[in-house]
Amino acid sequence: MARTDVVVTGLGATTPLGGDVASTWDAMLAGRSGVSALTQEWAGQLPVRIAAQLAVEPSEVLDRVRLRRLDRSEAIALIAAQQAWADAGLADSGLDPERLAVSVGSGIGGATTMLAQDDILEASGPRRVSPHTVPMLMPNGPAAWVGLELGAKAGVHSVASACATGAEAIALGLDIIRAGRADVVVAGGTEAVIHPLPIAGFASMRAMSTRNDEPEKASRPWDKGRDGFVLGEGAGVVVLESAAHAAARGARVYARLAGAGITSDAYDIVQPHAEGEGAIRAIQKALADADVAKMDVMHVNAHATSTPVGDMLEIGALRKAVGDHPVLSATKSMTGHLLGAAGALESIATILAIRDGVVPPTINLDDPDDGLTLDVAAHKPRHMEIPVALNNAFGFGGHNVALVFTRA
Repeated sequence: MARTDVVVTGLGATTPLGGDVASTWDAMLAGRSGVSALTQEWAGQLPVRIAAQLAVEPSEVLDRVRLRRLDRSEAIALIAAQQAWADAGLADSGLDPERLAVSVGSGIGGATTMLAQDDILEASGPRRVSPHTVPMLMPNGPAAWVGLELGAKAGVHSVASACATGAEAIALGLDIIRAGRADVVVAGGTEAVIHPLPIAGFASMRAMSTRNDEPEKASRPWDKGRDGFVLGEGAGVVVLESAAHAAARGARVYARLAGAGITSDAYDIVQPHAEGEGAIRAIQKALADADVAKMDVMHVNAHATSTPVGDMLEIGALRKAVGDHPVLSATKSMTGHLLGAAGALESIATILAIRDGVVPPTINLDDPDDGLTLDVAAHKPRHMEIPVALNNAFGFGGHNVALVFTRA
């Protein structure tokens, strides 16, 4: 039996580079950094005082009454989903709600709500704790709010696989449509935890850059001077649709989601497998699922977080699983690391790279690591035909996800 083709018909995002997809993509192609100094009073005591904060505050998009009931991660998931839904032209399509599903995840979820309400509990007692606390902090909150907003009745799913979350949520959307459970899936990731506790925790692990005096130069994947990732916040959402359903309503198609590969390392709670074994298998599975040859992959949007170990392990995995020919990009050099939203935002960048025939640049790659033996579009975009592209996402716990997109 022929397998159902799945296409991308809508995109939405709010990021450190812009409040929507168009402004984010323009900033990426221009090589702009979204990283800046943290000016909040609480940041002064921290060893890391930089982050990639949202370019547009949720309060500029959603009304304040509604925001009181939403964790920041929920609010920006809603904003990105509304954009993607409108972009796909589904508002007046007559879509059966029982054929619409949601797959939106977060790596950490409503941590800022929990911490803020705990402060209130300690300072003022239990009667002052918000009655909205639990719906705001629960990890399925972003997906649930998106499902409520769109009236989805085919299932609302919330993936949590650390920094692979957004990509795995999209892979789940692919499976849902292939399984015939829905015609349309709104899928992606969200994260908003720029707060002293997560920053202190990551800093204690020595996972984050301490280049506090040069925020825009702090995220530098594959560069010899890299010293850790830069925490970012944002949300990315795509509308996935069966090709037949999209064709029947005359939808514009950005790209085809051709395949996905998901593996786990079974190695360490934080460190990736020393030989990149899980990453290699994920990429190989994605290529097999997409039924494309590795030589067809012309572009890779790499996970590349700017950590000393992880960046080069991914290069080794790509050499073994794909080869030496693709042109790479590390868009985290501009956005910082959006944790659970990273795979979703980088999927959007991969889709737009295919559409526009351009590889976004990797900034701050001034002194490439000696092990960087693959071609990278450094400092400026690279214009080229991209029939097939790969997006990688890896997370704490040994989660590995690879997605293959092809030209529609």
